[in-house]
Amino acid sequence: MISEFPWLTAIIAFPLIAALAIPVLPDTDGKTVRLYALGIGILEFGLIVYTFATQYDFSSSSLQLVERYSWVPQLGLNWSVGVDGLSMPLVVLTGFVTTLATFAGWNIQIKPRLFFGLMLVMYSAQIAVFLAQDLLMFFMLWELELVPVYLLISIWGGAQRFYAATKFILYTALASIFILVAALALAFYGDTVTFDFAQLGLKEYPIELELLAYTGFLIAFGVKLPIFPFHTWLPDAHGEAPAPGSMILAGVLLKMGGYALIRLNAEMLPHAHVYFAPVLAVLGVVNIIYGALAAFSQDNLKRRLAYSSISHMGFVLIGIASFTALGINGAMLQMLSHGLIAAVLFFLAGVTYERTHTLSMDKMGGIAKSMPTTFALFTFASMASLALPGMSGFVGELTIFLGLTTSDVYSDGFKTTIVFLSAVGLLITPVYLLSMLRRVFFGNQLSSIAAPWLDATPRELAIAFSLLIPIIGIGWYPKLATQTYDSTTVAVAAHLRAAQPLVAQGNNASFYDRAMAWKSQRAIASPAIPSKLVNVVDRIKT
Repeated sequence: MISEFPWLTAIIAFPLIAALAIPVLPDTDGKTVRLYALGIGILEFGLIVYTFATQYDFSSSSLQLVERYSWVPQLGLNWSVGVDGLSMPLVVLTGFVTTLATFAGWNIQIKPRLFFGLMLVMYSAQIAVFLAQDLLMFFMLWELELVPVYLLISIWGGAQRFYAATKFILYTALASIFILVAALALAFYGDTVTFDFAQLGLKEYPIELELLAYTGFLIAFGVKLPIFPFHTWLPDAHGEAPAPGSMILAGVLLKMGGYALIRLNAEMLPHAHVYFAPVLAVLGVVNIIYGALAAFSQDNLKRRLAYSSISHMGFVLIGIASFTALGINGAMLQMLSHGLIAAVLFFLAGVTYERTHTLSMDKMGGIAKSMPTTFALFTFASMASLALPGMSGFVGELTIFLGLTTSDVYSDGFKTTIVFLSAVGLLITPVYLLSMLRRVFFGNQLSSIAAPWLDATPRELAIAFSLLIPIIGIGWYPKLATQTYDSTTVAVAAHLRAAQPLVAQGNNASFYDRAMAWKSQRAIASPAIPSKLVNVVDRIKT
């Protein structure tokens, strides 16, 4: 029967199996290989959309399409996959961005077989990370997806590619050790040994063990997100990576960190989350302000966009820390929105680099006259990044602010401080983005930039519009995205609040007392949203 078909395993395995055929494809100039890889990417994305459109229940918050097979029983390792509202939209985002990134690599001339083979392998690995329901399997896949990214940077990157690739692999691989250590500690605690997400979440751990495991996960996922001060690999990686690699780095890989923080830190270790939530909020503010200020000081176009990504991912931390369904909803929306916006910005940066052969904004000169279409697209994407109303970035950040301000877990002073400092970062964002546009497109004219054929080609227009259309669609009708995860974020927020029962504003109980009280009060009503904000919240949801 069609309902018994292993849909998720098929989604994961298809690009990987297809990649095995690339070495034997008859091809001399790379044209066949790139057509084959693009075709596989489109088919894979079609399979993802078909599976979730026909087999997935959007109103359910439970895990769906679950598949479990014994893999390595001696190690207790199982092939366990499933999907819910946290993973499903990110799988769709992964398929969409990776397919377009494959199309963006159309002009790759150096080792095209290896390039497109790595793109397909990475396609599978990224999706598998979001679908994994076994912690040991999750760790292995988390490590696997690092290898293609390392090779993409080190082979097809810029002049400092070896330094950037080595720094990337050292940061991310070493940080991943904390995932393994925390996984083993949680799996072997108690009477049963298990790596299954659901069973691990049902165990009652001592608060000390939860705090240690939470710290390990936070370090590992904080590097990938990235969280200050574990962020320094990202500007180097973006500065040297080819455009397709940067699209995947910003559009997909950073989202793995945010997803894992919700899936493992918040869902699996909710009582430790009570301790760490205010820390996450503070780190989010640091990310927002530091990333914005650092971006303003960059002359390298892609490094400026990289620091912009660091700034925008700070909002995800604030949403996760809010203890409200609205805040977690905003964190998910911010991840989806940023995935689209960052992908189109880095793609257009690659388009500009192909014409000017430099990433220095001062050396690019005033190219708006020769590349008016590219300038218009870049401007549009920048407006989305600075959260212009009507764009997806605005809705995501507004939802996070509402989620935090309507939370009754924190004091009014704490919430006011977080919102005010975050708003300072928002004010800096237009400054560095608009100055970027001015320097790139209206600076001193380069003598070599004059021919009209330098403007965007039909292929490049197709990629840019494919990313900009959903940015506008979500901006005007957020329900396009929020309906895919609403039920799950409500369940996650309720789960967190069950671990933090003393939530009335003005309560003098410490976060430690609140964490200890979870045993006596498993559930609690969600906080009421002030009446003045009801209409705003309703509009965002619809």
